[in-house]
Amino acid sequence: MRVPWPVRSVIAGTAGTTTMTLAYAAERRLRPRRAGPLDYDDSLVPGQIVASVMHLPHVTDREDHELGLMLRWSYGSAFGLMHGALHRVVREPWASAVFGGTLMTATVTLFPLLGRTPPAWRWPADVLATSIGTHVAYVTAVAVVDDAVRRRGR
Repeated sequence: MRVPWPVRSVIAGTAGTTTMTLAYAAERRLRPRRAGPLDYDDSLVPGQIVASVMHLPHVTDREDHELGLMLRWSYGSAFGLMHGALHRVVREPWASAVFGGTLMTATVTLFPLLGRTPPAWRWPADVLATSIGTHVAYVTAVAVVDDAVRRRGR
């Protein structure tokens, strides 16, 4: 059975988000002395941005965390659609390169522009490395799963 590309892309985006979440868990196990978030995507920042954009007053840290997880899982799944659309026009590895570049550009520009982080050139090296690493894991998983579901449907 052939899976329509939008469905395949959302499945791939969900797999990418799962991989990103597992990458954070693996890094926490490898760096047990590291207290707190590993990067800004792993912090309260995404939830604070959602609360700010939605004009939610008096949001607790727990609510910021929950909003951040909601954002990660929804945009992570939906961004799979962006990869799927790119892949229809541009072949791999170029689709994933453009996709990954777009995601990293959004991360390093939107967080500071929305006033929640310093500019990327001021991020600590370990935070920047984690951000790049988790995004690479996400993009790789999206591409691999998208390709696997497409091939299986033939």
